[in-house]
Amino acid sequence: MDFSFSLDQVQLRAAIAELCAQFDETYWALKDRQGTFPEEFHRAVAEAGWLGIAMPEEFGGSGLGIVEAAIMMQAVAESGAAMSGASAIHMNIFGLNPVVVFGTEDQKRRMLPPMIRGEDKACFAVTEPNAGLNTTQLTTRAEKRGARYRVSGTKIWISTAKVANKVLLLARTAPLGEVRRKTEGLTLFYTDLDRSRVEIREIEKMGRHAVDSNVVFFDAMEIPEEDRIGAEGEGFRAILHGMNPERILIAAEAIGIGRAAVARSARYAAERVVFGRPIGQNQAIQHPLAKCWAELEAANLMVLKAASLYDRGEECGIEANAAKYLAAEAAFRACEQAVLTHGGMGYSKDYVVERLFRESLIPRIAPITPHMILNFIAERALGLPRSY
Repeated sequence: MDFSFSLDQVQLRAAIAELCAQFDETYWALKDRQGTFPEEFHRAVAEAGWLGIAMPEEFGGSGLGIVEAAIMMQAVAESGAAMSGASAIHMNIFGLNPVVVFGTEDQKRRMLPPMIRGEDKACFAVTEPNAGLNTTQLTTRAEKRGARYRVSGTKIWISTAKVANKVLLLARTAPLGEVRRKTEGLTLFYTDLDRSRVEIREIEKMGRHAVDSNVVFFDAMEIPEEDRIGAEGEGFRAILHGMNPERILIAAEAIGIGRAAVARSARYAAERVVFGRPIGQNQAIQHPLAKCWAELEAANLMVLKAASLYDRGEECGIEANAAKYLAAEAAFRACEQAVLTHGGMGYSKDYVVERLFRESLIPRIAPITPHMILNFIAERALGLPRSY
């Protein structure tokens, strides 16, 4: 059993770190303050060829695994970009996995290369106001009219909808009352986001101001049949192929945020002198930071285990969810401790840790809450009765 990275993986991490170094703390603070999408960062990642890290080589990707994608996204978050940087490219890394698995050859040739080159930006439209995490209760309808579908309904917490030109959309093509199983009757589409039939309202939120979150209203938006991914009514099964990679990458990003917070706090504690000595000489400062470091490194092992299982084609649902839970909780505690280590200055926007703290809440909440993950683990790992 070897926990070390290969030479290629080490070089990958170094290359991402070098790219991210072009976008310093001032850049991300400005994007956060202005609430503007980091176009320059997105373009640099695309031009360097990293958007297709986990996409097939025949369509312009690198053909690497989720382990490498996790290494990449962790390095992005750890650079200080945090979720503002990670979320700007997150969808490109894993989002079109259902197209890779269920798409036709024509769809792959048509859909994947523009995303990999950074020409297309996509949003992921699943969540609805009245369904929450209960995906089988989605009500957005896609009604078949000849060779086209007409979509109407509301989606919420849709990231990058303001800058996207494409949407990966899960909609109901059969009423819930007419299907045998709750997971049936949902269909997946990857199509143009027709703004003449869509209204987008941005949600003002606590953090990650550089990447928009929105309520999206679809009003009879038409989708050609050739933009349907997989069979009609089988969208829930298709969307599952993106869920475990998403949890793994969110977990890796959380680890990156936590590491950035601990590293900045350790430097501050070594430099900040009070009562004639560095505050980092005090065990009341040392021990909490050391504990945070240990928790992050332990969580990272679960991230890598889940990613390696996925890349080998083995079942990894329990590990992916556990990785997301452990990493998000550890990152939140690390960022909280970073603010406390900085004292009053930790509350100041002149220091990075207040932004890291705000953005650490995202992987803790999304795309699934810690409570639902614990429900899942209790049921699948411990064999306990389903509680919801």
